[in-house]
Amino acid sequence: MSLRTASIKLEITPDQGKRLADLQAAFSKACNLLVPYVCGHRVWNRVALHNLTYDLLRRQTPLGSQMCCNTIWSVCQAYRSQKKRGRIRKDGPVPRLHFDRASVHFDKRTYTLAGETLSLYTLQGRIRVRMRLGEHQRRLLDQGTPKEAELVCRKGQWYFNLVVELEDPDPVTAGPVMGVDVGENNLAATSTGKVFGGGRLRHRQDQHLTLIRRLQKAKSNGSRSAAQRLRQVSGKAGRRNSCVNHQISKAIVAEAQRTQTAVIVLEDLTHIRDRIKAGKRVRARLHRWPFRQLQKQIEYKAADVGIRVIYVDPAHTSQTCSECGCLGRRVKHLFECECGFRAHADCNAARNLARIGGSTLPPRAAVNTPNVPMGSHTIH
Repeated sequence: MSLRTASIKLEITPDQGKRLADLQAAFSKACNLLVPYVCGHRVWNRVALHNLTYDLLRRQTPLGSQMCCNTIWSVCQAYRSQKKRGRIRKDGPVPRLHFDRASVHFDKRTYTLAGETLSLYTLQGRIRVRMRLGEHQRRLLDQGTPKEAELVCRKGQWYFNLVVELEDPDPVTAGPVMGVDVGENNLAATSTGKVFGGGRLRHRQDQHLTLIRRLQKAKSNGSRSAAQRLRQVSGKAGRRNSCVNHQISKAIVAEAQRTQTAVIVLEDLTHIRDRIKAGKRVRARLHRWPFRQLQKQIEYKAADVGIRVIYVDPAHTSQTCSECGCLGRRVKHLFECECGFRAHADCNAARNLARIGGSTLPPRAAVNTPNVPMGSHTIH
């Protein structure tokens, strides 16, 4: 079983919007009420925190019984996330989180789906709102089982982020192996010859960084318009990166389906930012390189169609000839070897990844290293 999230836009009236805003404010206040107990008792176990604070929430908040339970769940999830990231240490104090306009957690007891209509709990009683469903959301709801959800408000628009449980598709058991090399100059290249250029995205990232630095300097000098502009552009680069990565990962999985690929091989780039020694400018660009996001998107999109994804050590894949196995010469995007083999450097690296991945698979898998032609197709 796999979990996917359907972000559903809600069509609400002004009165319904006020009710949802009141619920969000009460929910955030209840979450903040629990923080001192979490920090003081060092408890983020759902059952333990429920026994400690449930009666308090019922007395001091207007939330119903089940929504109080959802509040406890949300606070525990937030602190478990902090612990997983290493921000809660045994010998240190527990950080005090602040929930400002927190997303409201809903479970099966606080929402009901009926066709394209959604019934939601509010402080003033249930409301029925219409969902604006796209093709993607309809497919998830038709194929999966609805689970928990988060109600969020972004720029005055309410969204219901519903988690859907899907059955795992039948795995592809036989077929070739496709390697995918990720990079900064070219965001991705496949062993079948597809290249996805990243020059335009990198240029726009540099423009965004220059704008942010200029606005931050103006804000430090007391400019109110600069502060307002900073809030407007906040997160824009991240959303752009995510959009581009979604397009590329979708195209890569489509290419894997076209070639009847059974396994996609990706590079294990764990701690790559710590290993690379470079100047300040290069390090700044590497920290803005969203390679892990792209890999995760490839991973879950491939899983949706039954294609397996594995990670291998990418050492020397850029310098090794994928035709004869000897060390070759790379000049920018061109790879040449003494054996006469010439190809796009990133496609050559992707072919090496496919070869390494094919050699690490168990014998029962029927795989072949793809035979890539000399030319490569570039997508900008």
